[in-house]
Amino acid sequence: MTDQIADTKPVHPFRIANYRYLWFSRLAAMFALYAMMLILGWQAYNLAREDLGIAASAGILGILGLLQFVPLFILTPIVGWVADRMDRRWIVRAVLAVQAGIALLLALLTYGEAISIAWIYGISVLLGICRAFLGPAISALAPNLVPKQSLPQAIALSTIAWQVGVIAGPSMAGPLYQVSPSLPYFVCAGLYALSTMAMFLIGSVARPAMDRTRGPLRQLLDGLSYVGTNKLVLGAITLDLMVMFLAGAQAMIPVYAKDILGSEEVALSLLAPAPAIGAVIVAGIFSFVPLKRNVGNVMMIAMVVFGLATIGFGLSTSLPFSVLCLAICGAADMFGVYVRSSLIQIHTPDDKRGRVSAVSQMTISASNELGDAFTGGLAFLVGPVAAIVGGGAGAIAITALWSRLFPQLGAARTFDPPREVLQAEAESRNKQATQENTAVAAGD
Repeated sequence: MTDQIADTKPVHPFRIANYRYLWFSRLAAMFALYAMMLILGWQAYNLAREDLGIAASAGILGILGLLQFVPLFILTPIVGWVADRMDRRWIVRAVLAVQAGIALLLALLTYGEAISIAWIYGISVLLGICRAFLGPAISALAPNLVPKQSLPQAIALSTIAWQVGVIAGPSMAGPLYQVSPSLPYFVCAGLYALSTMAMFLIGSVARPAMDRTRGPLRQLLDGLSYVGTNKLVLGAITLDLMVMFLAGAQAMIPVYAKDILGSEEVALSLLAPAPAIGAVIVAGIFSFVPLKRNVGNVMMIAMVVFGLATIGFGLSTSLPFSVLCLAICGAADMFGVYVRSSLIQIHTPDDKRGRVSAVSQMTISASNELGDAFTGGLAFLVGPVAAIVGGGAGAIAITALWSRLFPQLGAARTFDPPREVLQAEAESRNKQATQENTAVAAGD
C-alpha cells in the first residue's frame, strides 16, 4: 500500500516516501542533463572549429538550443494532453530510460571517435522531444504525492534539485572529460538509470478522470482555454515570460567576464553559478519555512528586485558586486518561481494540470532560449551594457503593467485553492468512481 496523502494533515514533503523517490529521481536526472549538455556543446564547438572560424562555430551552439526548443514548442499541446490522459509515472519512467539510452549512445560514439555534428544535431532534437514530454508529466505528478498545504515546500525542494544540477552537473563533467571524453556520458547514463529506478519505487498514484465524452482535440484545447480564462494563471505565466525574455543578463556573462570585468576565466567561474547559488539559498529557506501570506505581492516585488539587480549587473565594473547582483537575480527569480509554480499548480484542477504545465514549460523555455537571442541581438545593436540595463528597466515596467492588467496576482493572499478548483476535483473523483463502478458492473 502506498502513502496515503490527506489534505488535512500538512507534512514536510521529505516525510513522504513517494516524494523522496521523485526528488532523488529529479536530482539524478538534473545532474546528468546539465553535465551532458555541457560536454555536448563542447564537442560541437570543437568539431566546428576544425573547419570554421570562431563566430561561425559559436553559431553552432545557438543552433543546438534552437533544435531543442522547436520540438518542445510544436509538441506542447500534445504532451500536456498525454500527461493528463496517461499514468504520469510511466511517462517519466519511459522518458528517463530513453535519456539513459541517449547518454549511452553518446558515450559509445565518443569512445569510438565517431561523434559528428550531424549526430549532435539529431541527438539535440531527441533531447528536445524528451524535455517536452518529461516536464508536464513530472510537474503534474508532484501534486499527486503531497498534500496541497505541502506543495509549496515540495516545489522549493524540486527547485533545489534542479539548481544543484545546474551547478554541480557541469562541475562534474569537466574533470571527467579530462580523464576520458566518453566518461561523462557513461556516468550520465548511470545517473539516468538510477533516476529511472527511483521512479519505479513510486507506488500507485490517483489519476485524474478526463471527460471522455469530449474528443482528443477538444481536450487538447481545454488546457489552452483554461489558461486563457483563468486570469491568475495567465498573469503568472505571462509575467515570467516577459520579465525573463527582456532581462536576460546571463546571456552576457561571457562578454562581461572577458571584456568588461577583465578577469576572464576567474570571472566566468564566479559569475556563471552565482544565480543558481542565490536560488538554492532561497529555495532551501522555503523548503522549511514556506511563504504563507501576501504571496502575489511578494512575487511582484521579487520581479522588481530582479529588474533592479539586473540593472546593477549591467552597470557594474566590479567583479564582487557583479557576482552579488547575479546572486540577487537568482534569489529574486526563485521567489517568482516558488510563488508562480505554487499558484499555477494549486489553482489548476488535477485533470488539467498536465496541459497547463505544458503551456508553462513552453513559455519558460521560450523566455530562456528566445530571451538569450533577444538580448544578444540588442547587445549587437546598442552594446551589452545598454542591453542589460534596458532589459532590467523593461522587467520593472512589465511588472508594473501586469499589476494593472492582472489584479488577480496582487489579490492572491495565500496558496489556498479557490472553491471552483476544489469543486472541479471533487467532481473528477466522483466521475472516476462512477466509471470504475460501471466497469466493475460490466465485468460482472
